[in-house]
Amino acid sequence: MSLPIHHHTLPQTTGTGASDGWCPLGSLGVIRAQGPEAVKFLQGQLTQDFSLLPPGQARLAAYCSAKGRMQASFIGIKRSEEEVLLLCSADLLAQTLRRLSMFVLRAQLRLTDDSAAWLLRGLAGSAVPAGLAAAPWSALDTPEGMAIRLYPAEGVSRALLLSPVGATDPGPGLLEQAVWDWLEVRSGVAMVTRPVFEAFVPQMLNYESVGGVSFKKGCYPGQEVVARSQFRGTLKRRAFVVHGESPVLVGQEVFHSQDNTQPCGTVAAAAARPDGGGFDAIVSMQTSAASGGSLHLGTADGPALRVLPLPYVLLDDI
Repeated sequence: MSLPIHHHTLPQTTGTGASDGWCPLGSLGVIRAQGPEAVKFLQGQLTQDFSLLPPGQARLAAYCSAKGRMQASFIGIKRSEEEVLLLCSADLLAQTLRRLSMFVLRAQLRLTDDSAAWLLRGLAGSAVPAGLAAAPWSALDTPEGMAIRLYPAEGVSRALLLSPVGATDPGPGLLEQAVWDWLEVRSGVAMVTRPVFEAFVPQMLNYESVGGVSFKKGCYPGQEVVARSQFRGTLKRRAFVVHGESPVLVGQEVFHSQDNTQPCGTVAAAAARPDGGGFDAIVSMQTSAASGGSLHLGTADGPALRVLPLPYVLLDDI
């Protein structure tokens, strides 16, 4: 069995030109969990083990329904033993905060929308701090804020910068939003957004292979389903990066040429190529659909899609 991917040292490059700079991330928001039992509470709710995570570090995590379906995903930052920040898609923040708050009961913590207190920015190429470790989800305090290593894309180093409101802008300059969105897709790591609420078990987005699931921690909603999906044998659905010439939307269905009645997958993330050369997407689909035949967007005779190499190593099926 392979080691979890976040234990690997991935090759990094600084990037040049259009892939160099920083970009505001208005699509993300921040939930703050603060109090003596903040870590204990999240330990019982999310797929990640935050109790063993040292303060000042970050990890990917998912929040699932009782059926193991992802209702949100987070980049979780453990600032101390009594404070964790959860970065998630802004379009799911309010409902996720309400649902988490339902289970606080008498636990000693407070959950709040802390988005207004922070600036979230994506860093690419030479904008990524030189001292940041190469392993994804590593974190480093810098004068501009906390930098968190993201998965690289197209050979370009990437990070997320969490800064207090009022912090100075990082160098070297602005990165076009379209470029950042495309790099996000090409990294192969998709965050859960409203169009795909409860569409996937974590493994359907490869979260077990990109450091988003701990199989050694205690119970959380959907744990039995997630564990069974991992340990019962070959995983039937995975996330793949695909390319097409027609516009692609998150939530669209994908069909395979051998079955024109039932979709084989769902688009989890999508972006136009900055060079105008079509569209790339992350599609969660049946593994058998990626091994032969043709893929089509929206309908069985819709625009063709082509599977691209996945930019990271998948864990071996157990």
